[in-house]
Amino acid sequence: MPERLRLIAGRLREFVGNRRRAPRFEALLPVVVSLLDARANSHPATAAGHTRDLSESGLGVVLPGIRIGDRYLAGEGLTLRVTLKLPGAHARLYGTPVRYERLEAEGQPGAGFLVGIRITEADDEDRRLLRDYLQKLKK
Repeated sequence: MPERLRLIAGRLREFVGNRRRAPRFEALLPVVVSLLDARANSHPATAAGHTRDLSESGLGVVLPGIRIGDRYLAGEGLTLRVTLKLPGAHARLYGTPVRYERLEAEGQPGAGFLVGIRITEADDEDRRLLRDYLQKLKK
């Protein structure tokens, strides 16, 4: 049932209007998402995917699954490390998952899950790289 509610909310945004504060731009960039784990001596589990859209405050990432190993990417209190491959540079961003949606193209390229990630932390250089890239998309 929660997935149906997310789908309905997404459809309403199309008709009522999008109230996001930061403008989003469509962009297809490679990403690696790591689920940071508080357990000692554990290596972060990762999944590779690509962006669907991004802004200064968040990004939509398409991943092949909603789980990495035995852990869900969309649980509360999780911190995700997103390594975003920008043209000529990499930006490391940290964020929390805020929503996910199963993509319907089962068995075709692009199938998987769309995960919405709110950026909560990034160093100044990585924020600058993202901001500069977004400025180029505005033109």
